[in-house]
Formats: sequence, C-alpha cells, structure tokens
Amino acid sequence: MPKAKNQAKPGSTMAKPVPSEPLLTDIGILRERARKHIMDGAVTAGYRADRGTVIKLLNEALATELVCVLRYKRHYFMATGINADTVAAEFLLHANEEQGHADLIAARIVQLQGEPDFNPEGLATRSHAEYVEGDGLLDMIKEDLVAERIAIDSYGEMIRYIGDKDVSTRRMLEDILAMEEEHANDLSSMLDGMRAS
Repeated sequence: MPKAKNQAKPGSTMAKPVPSEPLLTDIGILRERARKHIMDGAVTAGYRADRGTVIKLLNEALATELVCVLRYKRHYFMATGINADTVAAEFLLHANEEQGHADLIAARIVQLQGEPDFNPEGLATRSHAEYVEGDGLLDMIKEDLVAERIAIDSYGEMIRYIGDKDVSTRRMLEDILAMEEEHANDLSSMLDGMRAS
C-alpha cells in the first residue's frame, strides 16, 4: 500500500503544521492596549461579557445574600427549644458566610466599574430568595433550606450564562455556589436529625 504524501517517516524532522492564527496576543500589543486604556482598570479588551448584564446579575446576587444574612440573623436570635443552641450556632455561621459572599460580590461589581446596590428599598424585590421568618425552629430550618436551594439554582444559571466570557466572576460564583451547597447539606442534615428525634 502506498504511503500518504505528507506522512512523516520515523526519525524524520518534518515540521508540524503551524496554526494559522497565534494563540496568544503579541506582548507589544498587550502593553500598548494596557497603556491606552489605563482608566478601564480591571476591564481589559479580553473581557467578553456584557458588563451591564453581569453587574445587574451581581446586584441581584448581592440582594439575595443580604436578605439571607438578615433571615439567618433573625433565626439565630429567635431560635428556642431543645436543639436551639446547636442550630442557632449554625444559623450564625451561615449568616457570617453569606455576609462574606455579599462583600465579595460588591467588590467584584466595583472592579467591573459598577455600583453595588445596598439600598434597602427594593432589596426583597431584587433578591432571588425570600425573607421568611418561620414559625419555630423546624420551620426556620426549612425556610433557610428553601433559600439555599434557590441560591444554588440561581448561581448555577449565572455561571452557565457567564461561561468563559468573565473568568474572574465565574470563579467567584463557583466558590460561592460550593458554599451554598454546603449550607444546604448542613440544613438538610439538621432537618433529618430533628425529624428523627
């Protein structure tokens, strides 16, 4: 059988095909762009997402986190009953972690040259999760678990929407999502434990 024309023989030094376009931007072009657009801060030519949409989504996420902080704090202070100390400690831990998420999101909004919306007016409307006080410890855990499940779905959708168009925002959201999943798991375990007792 005849050999293909471009097939390399063992030990030959036949060059591999060169890609038609370079994989990375020339360093001189990167330097020139950085100086020319210095006032754009962290938003470079490589940023491919719709910044306005990302900032809107992040402000909704910020509102969601703030509502969750408020709900968890109320549940922490209102927890009573035989399991109250353990559950209240978990509520407080979650409240503090949600506040950390809110701070990360607000900082990212500023990096994208937006303004974080902390205005209490309309906070509940912008939030994906609801502020439900709950009647008793069991109900509080259920409401917090519902809110965490909403956050998990919301963050998953944001991550898929952003994709590789804004890697920094996506990575931040992925980290937050992982913690929300951990919260949901904690609450689900507490719920199971309380039902069994």
